[in-house]
Amino acid sequence: MIVVPVKEGENIERALKKFKRKYEKTGIVKELRARQAFQKPSVINRKKMMKAVYVQHLRDAEE
Repeated sequence: MIVVPVKEGENIERALKKFKRKYEKTGIVKELRARQAFQKPSVINRKKMMKAVYVQHLRDAEE
């Protein structure tokens, strides 16, 4: 459960923004979207590998 402490006289929009930030950091939305449809483990591994290659190319280009 996400708890957002609100100080005395704090703006409700600011508290809502804190809540949204904490909610995003938990990764709930990302997990829900991933669970909507089953993906085979081989597809998941292939995507991880492609992402790793992409990140490596970015790092190589940076140097």
